[in-house]
Amino acid sequence: MSEPVHRQASGNNLDPWYGAYAARTAGLAASEVRALFAVASRPEVVSLAGGMPFVSALPEDLVTDAMSRVMREQGPVALQYGSGQGVEKLREQTLEVMALEGIQGSASDVVITTGSQHALELFSKLFIDPGDVVIAEGPSYVTAMVIFKSYQAEVDHVPMDQDGLIPEALREHIASLKAAGKRIKFLYTIPTFHNPAGVTLSEARRSEILEIARENDILVLEDNPYGLLYFDQKPPAALRSLESDGVVYLGTFSKTLAPGFRVGWALAPHAIREKLILANEAAILCPSSFSQLVISQYLDQADWKGQINTFRDVYKERKETMLSALGEYLPDLTWTNPTGGFYVWLTLPESLDSKAMLPRAVKELVAYTPGTAFFADGDGRRNMRLSFCYPTPESIRVGIRRLATVINGELDLLNTFAGTGRLTRSQSRGQFAGPPPNMS
Repeated sequence: MSEPVHRQASGNNLDPWYGAYAARTAGLAASEVRALFAVASRPEVVSLAGGMPFVSALPEDLVTDAMSRVMREQGPVALQYGSGQGVEKLREQTLEVMALEGIQGSASDVVITTGSQHALELFSKLFIDPGDVVIAEGPSYVTAMVIFKSYQAEVDHVPMDQDGLIPEALREHIASLKAAGKRIKFLYTIPTFHNPAGVTLSEARRSEILEIARENDILVLEDNPYGLLYFDQKPPAALRSLESDGVVYLGTFSKTLAPGFRVGWALAPHAIREKLILANEAAILCPSSFSQLVISQYLDQADWKGQINTFRDVYKERKETMLSALGEYLPDLTWTNPTGGFYVWLTLPESLDSKAMLPRAVKELVAYTPGTAFFADGDGRRNMRLSFCYPTPESIRVGIRRLATVINGELDLLNTFAGTGRLTRSQSRGQFAGPPPNMS
């Protein structure tokens, strides 16, 4: 038997199989969010970094009762392989969930996936060829960009403001890409309580953006993990409620129940749905029957709408605490004021770099996600995402106070060595940065 040939690239690489990997793996890299988890999990660190739901607000008996009942009544089915499309009853129940956002559809066009992240990966596998362009908001969801790049796509960021994606900018980007001979595959958007920006696409813009997509034969991929987690006023209806043929909708139970079940779904036009099922079967054979049946039982027996209201109250309190602390400790900076979801997008003075500043922040026992994580082109150094979903209100205040120590310390260093002088609020304004809470 011959010895295996270890292909090795030139240089100091320690992986003997480096030269054997597919070219597309060059797009695979650990995100800055993932890299933070090891640090942020230390108990002494206040993590404003990860978007982890506050699952402790979910009464334990709601889940354990559902699990027990599934095992008593459907144990052999729950522990067996299932359909690549997912449990039919759960697919029907997702229609009830989506109806809360104005969406009408058929259970036959729903595909259950292992979280909506999996649906995003399957969709990308079906549509992206090397060199294709995916249009996305700037900033955009970090792991979506990891997926797009892993399939060797280019990500073109279209700017946003307080009302979400800017239609005029979208038209300009499409025209520029077409003039350059680029092939646009789809528009990826998180229109409601955007991750990371926290803003929501206005009702008027939703229709306009769908019209732009129709005019240019561009498919829209609507990612909507947070849409039901509004604080006071219900957001505009989902894009999928306005357009069925040109929109693929991604949903998840990770934010309204718990991420540990890893159950999401896609609602797609018939032909796309068929390919999603085939891709699902090729990747995992079938989503977890046990997780699906537990969630189905929960939706059948529990007051799940009441539980969503509980989550809304929890996250609203945390958001208000964060904005209050920002106004107290960092009054000269600007940030967005989300009306739902998990995130605040903070803008720093021009002289500061959120990525370079992170080690000092960790030393001060506070973690955030640098804005560069949310841009494919390295932009976002003046920004950071602050997550208010998981820490207690008391921890949020401590975290913002520690963050203020870091930011003011960086500014003091600049003042000392560069003579820059203290920046005023007008000098620190940046990309769609909102006013502090006492000015809104």
